[in-house]
Order: sequence, then C-alpha cells, then structure tokens
Amino acid sequence: MKLVPLFCWLSSLVSVHATPFQHSHLDFSIQGFAKDNPLGETTGGKGGPTTTVSTLPALRTVIAGTNPLTIVAKGIFNLTNQPRLRLGSNKSLLGHKKGAKFVGGGISAINQTNIIIRNVQISFAYDNDCITLQNTTRAWIDHNEFFSDLEHGPDFYDGQVDLVRATDWVTVSWNYFHDHWKSSLVGNSDALREVDTGHLHITYHHNHWSNIGTRGPAGRFGHQHIYNNLYTSFLYQAIHSRSDNQMLIEGNVFRGNTREAVSSYGLVIPEDSPNTCVCGDFEIDGYVNFGARNDWGGAGVNVTQWGTFKKAPYRYQLTRLGDVEDVVVKGAGIGKI
Repeated sequence: MKLVPLFCWLSSLVSVHATPFQHSHLDFSIQGFAKDNPLGETTGGKGGPTTTVSTLPALRTVIAGTNPLTIVAKGIFNLTNQPRLRLGSNKSLLGHKKGAKFVGGGISAINQTNIIIRNVQISFAYDNDCITLQNTTRAWIDHNEFFSDLEHGPDFYDGQVDLVRATDWVTVSWNYFHDHWKSSLVGNSDALREVDTGHLHITYHHNHWSNIGTRGPAGRFGHQHIYNNLYTSFLYQAIHSRSDNQMLIEGNVFRGNTREAVSSYGLVIPEDSPNTCVCGDFEIDGYVNFGARNDWGGAGVNVTQWGTFKKAPYRYQLTRLGDVEDVVVKGAGIGKI
C-alpha cells in the first residue's frame, strides 16, 4: 500500500467540520482516526469469511495470522492464568448478540494492522491490560465493557485500553469503562519520545467512564481528539495531557465526584502511580485545546499551555451537550449494536 505523507493528507481535507448529532438516531458507524487516516479506513475482517467460536483453543487458532476474517465469539472465555490472546491483522473480533465475556485476562495486538474489537466484555485482567495495542495501526475498539475493582489499588490490575509504542490511527468509541483504577494510557513512557512522536493519533468518543481512578485518557507525545464522553465519578484525574502531547477536548460531560476533569500539567499524580513517589512523578507539560463547550460539573480544570491541535482532520457527528448524558448511557457498552 502506498503511504501518503501526513502533511499531504491533512492538507487534502478541505471540508472538515463537526455536524449536529440527531438524538433520535444513534449513529454507531465508524468515525475518527480509525476511519480517516493516510492508510485507509479500518475494515477488520471485511472481505473474508465469518466463523463462530465458543472455546478458547478454537479462538486462539482463528485470531492468529493476517488473513481477513470475522470472528464471532460466543459465551464465556476464562483467561485466568492463561496466556493473553494475540489478535492478528485484518481481523474483526465480535461478541455474539449480547456480548462475549473474557475473564481474568485480555487481548493484545502487537505489530499488527486493521483490527476491530466490538461487543466484548473484559474483566479482572490481573497484572495486565484488558486491551493492549503496541505498534499497531488502524484499530476500532467499539461497544465493549471493561471493569475490575478499586479495592486492590492501582497496580494489581493495569490499564483497560492502553495504546503504546507508535500505535496509530485508532478510534475508541461507545465503550463502558467502570470500577477500575487506571483506565486508558496513550504512550507508556516519557523515555520513548523518538518511538512515539508522529504517531498516537487516537479518537475517543461517546464512551462512558464511571467510578474510575485516573487516565481517561492520559496521553504522551501524540494527538487525541476527545469528544462527547460521559464521566461519572472519575475520582482523581480524568483527562491528562503530558510530555508534549496534544489534545482537542470538546462536548464532554462530567457528573458525580471528580476531582480534576482536565490537566496539562506534567505531574503524574500520586494516585496514578504511588509506587513511583509519594509526591507524584514529574514530566514535561502537555498541550490542550477546547473545541465545543464542555460541562465540567464541579471538577477542576488545570490547563498550563494551549496547543496547536485546534480542529479534527475529519468529519464527525457532535452530540448536543445537553443530550450527551442520555445518549451515552443508552448507547455505550455491550449488547447495543
């Protein structure tokens, strides 16, 4: 596939704007960086056959390789004390009807491209992420559910959706993140500037975060467009831009108990990584811009510097701010597509 230089692709999008979202019709089609990017739209297993699996050995077999394939996962898959699932390129992993359930472990895609994960529930992924994408391009993570608990502290489990090591052109949409400490990290080290710079273009939209500690998301070195998400009691720090990261934040709603909605101050707060230092861990500040108006509720906002990411380079539907809570609660999570 011929790669288009990023600056050429951006300059070619001459008609880019947000369109109003119709409350009566929930549009679950792909939007954001997973759709509009220099490599082409994320299609997953489109063009290949569809297979249904209900056992872990069968699932491990069919998700490997690079052949286009749509996999319908049916039932409950126990990954406790089992190796992680490794998803190959050109795959769609879809939960059957009301959703497939994965317990005790998660899914990784490493050095892959063109993947879709929809309608699956991943819970209690001990000592690892629910989903990890590493050096993976074109991915759509949509209509899933992720949870564990907060009783075990921030490091017993790891992230829910972590996007690292030059991962690029990803949309995270209509997911239900709840009851977990560290939710979603973009760029996993401030020492990986050379690896990550120029990558990590991620769209987060219409996700519901509830009873979460930190990272909704937290980003380094990339560009994240964060719009129309609902945050219900995101306890410590929700959206965090650090290490020269750029964020465009618009049309989000905060409800319940949230200490800090947005920060571009580089400090990684102690509640995020208490094993590093009881006073927190300092990094270079990130950048933030606000597009459409946000509803911060009673949460704090700490923007130390404004960035250059002022407009998303694609068309998208923006839900009216007053409708976000209702629309996201109705539309996010498994069993809704």
